[in-house]
Amino acid sequence: MAVVQRIFKGTFVHSTRTCSMEVLQNHIMGLGHSGKILFLETAQEQARLAQKWGFDENVIEELSKNEFFMPGLVDTHIHAPQYSFVGSGMDKPLLQWLEYTTFPTEYTYSDLEIAENVYRTVVRRTLMNGTTTACYFATIHTDASLLLADIANQYGQRAFIGKVCMDCNETYPRYRETSEESINETKRYIEEMEKKKYDRVKAIITPRFAISCTEKLLNALGCLAEKYNLHIQSHISESTAEIEEVRRLFPGYNNYTEVYSKNKLLTNKTVMAHGCYLTDEELSIFQSKGASISHCPNSNISLCSGHLDVQNVLKQNVKLGLGTDVAGGYSISILDAIRKAVETSKIIYMEKQKKKCKKFETNNLIETVKNGIDDLPLNSEVGKDNDYKVLSNQEAFRLATLGGCEALNLDHITGNFDVNKEFDALLISAAPGNGAFDVFSDISAEEMTVTSRQFM
Repeated sequence: MAVVQRIFKGTFVHSTRTCSMEVLQNHIMGLGHSGKILFLETAQEQARLAQKWGFDENVIEELSKNEFFMPGLVDTHIHAPQYSFVGSGMDKPLLQWLEYTTFPTEYTYSDLEIAENVYRTVVRRTLMNGTTTACYFATIHTDASLLLADIANQYGQRAFIGKVCMDCNETYPRYRETSEESINETKRYIEEMEKKKYDRVKAIITPRFAISCTEKLLNALGCLAEKYNLHIQSHISESTAEIEEVRRLFPGYNNYTEVYSKNKLLTNKTVMAHGCYLTDEELSIFQSKGASISHCPNSNISLCSGHLDVQNVLKQNVKLGLGTDVAGGYSISILDAIRKAVETSKIIYMEKQKKKCKKFETNNLIETVKNGIDDLPLNSEVGKDNDYKVLSNQEAFRLATLGGCEALNLDHITGNFDVNKEFDALLISAAPGNGAFDVFSDISAEEMTVTSRQFM
């Protein structure tokens, strides 16, 4: 039997496969030497657990009534080099923003001093915002990408690090590779990452997006992912302009998803960012392949890209997590992504209501002209048949934690507080001293001095 190293007692909030948010009050959790959860049961079982696991009840660490544990936040899509210009160029649409802001900056990351300064800052800042797992895009520079991996490992963050691959870039030609360079450097990157043997930091195959890669490169990357059993990340259906470019560059394909699928880049270890314009047919391909989507609502709004209908994605049984998409998104916080996801869902709901209202008015105008105003039904209801439900706070919480781990194919390792999973968690205080919000309850002066702490 494993030896209990730490025991916590208090409130635990997490998601399960059947419950968006489960609040477990007055529970006790035991952790083993490796950081895995040995038990999580009601505190009424404390004496029995102490006897079974052989621990002294005096060593139990008890949370205050204003504290609770929750799983660490998961950012399924973030561009590490772009943090240095977060919030800049938001007046431009996606492709122009890439041309005038993003590519010129990422080009400079061949300089490892520049890379280290920004990468160390972004890893620290994401952790300070509760992101214990991040899926990073780096740049096309292999050595700088390896540096980002080393920094994430130093800080103890669970991360996927992607050396970006792109052999097409007409808008900023200096920032691209040849097909052979991209393939060979990706091989070198994978092999160097394997030598490092990091526990929680892994390589991920990263074609920037279809319009920046030839099919030769896409196919080679798909083969590398298959050979080394690696995760894959990219962008898909982020904007209408991007989709038009895909149609021009890949005329033999029916849709954007087919480009990735036929080049072995859509697997159960694939996460694609955005997906605002994916059709139900494409979502069906995602579901059959086990691929996932990173919902990046802040970026989608900031760059006027579009809105992702989260409820339709979930209805199609496609795995879904949240992403900040820094710097397309101006906030590095997944808490912001939670808010924006709910707000986006409300916008979609209002747009659906608006369409129904217009349809209602048109139909009733026709009936009025046909039958006369007196025949208009008095009890007609706009949106009576509308079954669209706005994303709840609880559902958004799930997307930010367990949903993100499902999207990254990590839910067998972490994401909630199931027994035998790694305890990757945040300790939250609802009443920190000089906090950003007020709590109206009977809180003692002593408890008001409690500050938030982070456990990983």
